[in-house]
Amino acid sequence: MSYDAVWKVLEEIVIELRKKGVKTPPTVMNDLKSAMILMKILEASEMDRGETASKIEHYLGSVEAYLVTEAQKTFPPTRIDTWLRRIQEASYDMCQTCTVESKKIEKEKLETKFITGVPRSQKWIRVKPLTNLPAEKLKQLAEEASLSFREEKDGHLIVHGNAKNIKKIVKKMTEQASKE
Repeated sequence: MSYDAVWKVLEEIVIELRKKGVKTPPTVMNDLKSAMILMKILEASEMDRGETASKIEHYLGSVEAYLVTEAQKTFPPTRIDTWLRRIQEASYDMCQTCTVESKKIEKEKLETKFITGVPRSQKWIRVKPLTNLPAEKLKQLAEEASLSFREEKDGHLIVHGNAKNIKKIVKKMTEQASKE
């Protein structure tokens, strides 16, 4: 686990609080967003890792303090303890040295982020087939929109081509998914 894991637990708490009708202040949401942006910067950059990491930890800590306080007013202590344990495990893993296993996970993560074989001039989207929008239907929609596609090992489809046509297929997929 990593900053991403902590962020996901905090996001989960926000969602659960919203379900209970508890509003999250914009400052807390801004801190959560800022942490995500800095995580992306940290991931992409080799410069000044220490300062960026400390800012991420500051934002995540601030959000955690607020959310846990609010969650304690709404949820039972066992639920709070579960969230805190998950955050602690994720934080502990951030401090550990890099192992072979974590390098393997990082490599798999990188493989899903970069799409090869798509010309730079083209836009692309990665689509997960659904029960009401199977891969065959997605391929048909791509062909109708004059787009190219490629099926990946994990079942996702990479659809690429003109930006205007990408917008068309997204609209068609939305219409198809909402019909059924």
